[in-house]
Amino acid sequence: MSRFIQWLIHFWLNLTGRKVDVERFPFLNGPMGISSEIGDQFYKEVADQEGLEVREEEGGLLTDFREVLDPTSPHYDTLIPEIARFYEQTSQYSLEVWTKWIPPVSWLAHIIIRIVSVEMKQLNIPIDELDTSYGMTSKVIRLVEKNGTVRYTCWLRKSNKSDRVVYAGFYSGFQLEETSHKYVRVVFPLPKGNVTVVLRVELLPDGSVDLVSRGRGFGGIGYYRLHKNKRGILKARMIPIKESIHVFKDEEGTLRTDHIFSWWKRKFLHLHYKIIPRSKA
Repeated sequence: MSRFIQWLIHFWLNLTGRKVDVERFPFLNGPMGISSEIGDQFYKEVADQEGLEVREEEGGLLTDFREVLDPTSPHYDTLIPEIARFYEQTSQYSLEVWTKWIPPVSWLAHIIIRIVSVEMKQLNIPIDELDTSYGMTSKVIRLVEKNGTVRYTCWLRKSNKSDRVVYAGFYSGFQLEETSHKYVRVVFPLPKGNVTVVLRVELLPDGSVDLVSRGRGFGGIGYYRLHKNKRGILKARMIPIKESIHVFKDEEGTLRTDHIFSWWKRKFLHLHYKIIPRSKA
C-alpha cells in the first residue's frame, strides 16, 4: 500500500507539476532520496555518492543566525541572544516535545504517516502524544569535502521512545533575491524527490523570532514538493501547507518553540518544543 500511495503522488506530481530549471530556481536543487528508505543512513549514502566525509560533531544548523535576519527590521537589535546561540550551537541542546493534532485535516495526515512515513523513515511525525513525551534526540551531521569545506549541514531527529527517524533534514541559509540577508532553506529528502521549505525569519518586538513559509507565488518562500521522473526531469508543486515556527523565551528564561502547520488557513498540527542546554538537561 505504501508503494502504491507513493506511486500515486509521483504520478500526480509528474502530471501536474511545473518543470523546474534549477539555474533559475537554484534553491530547489537539493538532495533527493536514492532508495525507497531515508532513515538515519541517508547521509552516508549521499556522502558515498558525492565523495564526502560524514562528521558527527558539535555545531549548529547555521553558522551565523543574523545572516537570515532582515537588517532593516526595526527590531534587529532586540534579538534574544539565546535564540541565535541555539541555531549556531544546536548540538548542545536537547528537545522535549508535545504534539497536538487537530481534525479534520489531521485524519488524512495520520493515514499517510502510518502507511507511508513509517516505511520510508522520514517525516514520521508522532501521532501518539506519548511518543513525544519521552523527548527527541538532536544530532548535527556535516558532510564535508576533502578540502574541509562543509557542503551540507544536516539535522537528524529521532523519537527517544520508538527510535524512529522523525526528521532527516538539510539546513542552510539561502538568498532568493537581491536582498541584504538570506532565508532559511530546509530540504527533507524523499524517494525520488524531496520536500523543500523556504522560510522567512521575522523578528518580533519582544526579541523572539517567527520562521514562516507563507508564500504567495512560485519562486518565493513556501512549501515545495519535488519529484524527478524517469527521464530525469524535475517537477515541482507548491503545496498549500503553511508553517510558523515561533522561537521565544518564557518567563523562566527557557527557550521554547510553537511549530504550527496549516493547510490553507486551517491549522492541523501544533508541535511545542522545550529547548534545553545539555548541561541542564
